[in-house]
Amino acid sequence: MPNLPDVVLWSIPAFVLLTVVEMVSYRLHPDDDAAGYEAKDAATSIGMGLGSLFFDALWKIPVVAIYTAVYELTPLRVPVLWWTILLMLLAQDLCYYWQHRGHHVIRILWASHVVHHSSRKFNLSTALRQPWTGLTSWPFYLPMIALGVHPAAVAFCSSVSLVYQFWIHTERIDRLPRPFEYVLNTPSHHRVHHASQGGYLDRNFGGILIVWDRLFGSFVPETEQPVYGLTKNITTYNPLRVATHEYAAIARDLRSASSWRERAGRVFRGPGWQPGPGPGPEPEPGPEPSGPEAQGSVAPEAAA
Repeated sequence: MPNLPDVVLWSIPAFVLLTVVEMVSYRLHPDDDAAGYEAKDAATSIGMGLGSLFFDALWKIPVVAIYTAVYELTPLRVPVLWWTILLMLLAQDLCYYWQHRGHHVIRILWASHVVHHSSRKFNLSTALRQPWTGLTSWPFYLPMIALGVHPAAVAFCSSVSLVYQFWIHTERIDRLPRPFEYVLNTPSHHRVHHASQGGYLDRNFGGILIVWDRLFGSFVPETEQPVYGLTKNITTYNPLRVATHEYAAIARDLRSASSWRERAGRVFRGPGWQPGPGPGPEPEPGPEPSGPEAQGSVAPEAAA
């Protein structure tokens, strides 16, 4: 297995430079401050990003063990060549689409991903607001391992996707030329993804490519100003609470659940799922009918 570069590590200087440039651009246009940066919010995003580096290093231990075991069991092998890397990036992007979509529609997965959507700002620092429970993503990439892609190659492709998605977290770039907007995930498409109004919810899940959303019916273009954040926003900048608030909400819902069906729904259904009303009480018997109704009367025309 050839050594593949750590693209995230090499990209850190660019992350810092681009974030500073974006901050300066807002300083030069004070009227845009409301849509730009807030010190506490940006600090929280950076803190979440630093924490995710630590926790991801821990989660990698069991994940690498599972991936290695599956890779050793499969007889398939995909060589690492320039053209196979392109195919791997394409496969990783497809797996990422379903991983991302799954983390929006299954609540226990959303409890991890909600961290990334918890800011009411949308800027390059938002890209750093990453969860501390990234262990929920690994099953979605098992098909690549089973098909003979080396775990290190999967990690490389995931890193490329992560680096690409940094620059699309901005309002400073308007729509790109139509061919790019049709194929690639762009700032315009990703602004929709981070918006909280109804028509934008759970849309545009792509990583590098937006074509998956077009193929699988989850694409929505940007037509109105997005309102960022959650449908029920949190009011804390404490990184620990940001990282765990949805898990705490699930625990509260489980304690108050009245059935195992409701408990399963609270964990595995969508984030906004609510149990339906239970069967109502049996209607009380009314008074005995009297008069023609009691005789089963028939209209004269029908009786004739």
